[in-house]
Amino acid sequence: MGGGRILIVDDDVSCAGELRGALARRGYVVGVVASGADALAWLHEHPAELVLAHARMAPMSGVELCAELHVQRPGLPTIVVTGDSSLEGAVAAIRAGVFDYIAKPIDLVALTIAIERAIGQVTLRRELARVREQAAVKRPIASLVGTSAGIRGVVELIHKVADSDATVLIVGESGTGKELVARALHDSAGRRALPFAAINCGAVPAHLLESELFGHVKGAFTDAQRTRPGLIAGASGGTVFLDEIGEMSLEMQVKLLRVLQERRVRPVGSDEEVPFAARVIAATNRDLESAVAAHRFREDLYYRINVVQIRVPPLRARASDILLLAQHFIDKIAARSGKPAAALGAEAARLLLEYTWPGNVRELENCIERAMALCSGDEIEIAHLPDRIKQLHETHPPVTGASPLELLSLAELEHRHVRRVLEAVGGNKTMAATILGIDRRSLYRRLAELDPASPQS
Repeated sequence: MGGGRILIVDDDVSCAGELRGALARRGYVVGVVASGADALAWLHEHPAELVLAHARMAPMSGVELCAELHVQRPGLPTIVVTGDSSLEGAVAAIRAGVFDYIAKPIDLVALTIAIERAIGQVTLRRELARVREQAAVKRPIASLVGTSAGIRGVVELIHKVADSDATVLIVGESGTGKELVARALHDSAGRRALPFAAINCGAVPAHLLESELFGHVKGAFTDAQRTRPGLIAGASGGTVFLDEIGEMSLEMQVKLLRVLQERRVRPVGSDEEVPFAARVIAATNRDLESAVAAHRFREDLYYRINVVQIRVPPLRARASDILLLAQHFIDKIAARSGKPAAALGAEAARLLLEYTWPGNVRELENCIERAMALCSGDEIEIAHLPDRIKQLHETHPPVTGASPLELLSLAELEHRHVRRVLEAVGGNKTMAATILGIDRRSLYRRLAELDPASPQS
């Protein structure tokens, strides 16, 4: 908790001193001045992450100071403290660009959370600006966006094995970008001008897959009206990408194994085998080792395709790439549609970072495409995001309340935090107690206060 420099602006020296001490004990570096003019002069000489101003000061009120700072320093968040909780005062504060509006007597827990949210939003805006700059930087592999350790490892492995003809198995959840990795391997090996033949083994009926891969001769079956070479022979020195190979039938696995061992294919209906020179890359979202143990996938084929394995991490394991990917998709969609690229708003960005992305990169791209379609202004906001992501905002609203006039009791703040931690750990009470810094008995007592009917075990 804490960290950062705060400027308190209050002509009540005693009140300002007490507040300064309370915030200093929470780890903040705090400056104090007694007027709006002094605040402007102080900020000219010192950096600050936030300004906390009392509403009723003369000759410049706290709201007037915040309005001036909103013009002079638009990235600097401000919070107004007031003894007047009228609606008119709240509206004036909002119009002045104030981040939050806190009524006296000050609840230090609520104030601290509001400060952390304000500073966090500024930090997020800076990160978004950095991301926009980084998105324009040329990447080692243009199609693979990210700077996380996981994606750097993928890029490094691609460069190491690109010039080899070894069979590669790409593993990862659906939507992680396995085909992008396969294409990157193809392009990095200097095969860009050669064919890249891809087939989804789970999307083609088993009785047609053999013909698609190995080809057929005219008259081999009812609809075979002409001879067709098939993907493997037709790749002509390029790459054959067998997506979702874990869905392939055992019968086809036997035939594919022989083709990979002999480097020759026999078209359906032919007595002759044809050599091929294509590199074979396979991909799966299944655990093939478990499939081998369950006799659903041939062990000999598994080792034949798994000469080099590239594991693509899920998006939840590369959270530092989320905003960079979002900006990449914004730029990509804008270029494709001829529409100006909208900026990603800080609150929308916060929800993108909080969401777990079960659909991985594919889901993120769909989310951004939807947001771009709905956004009529120059900034993507929470309203433009899919409902499943907006629900995060509805489930976990800012703890200072939806209205600037709402202040929560310490008990309600604690209850909300306990609920949120429990949700985050899937109801695991031992883990929740560890995160909250209390023992299990204390957690059970708090849960009983939240819901007297809840079981205490």
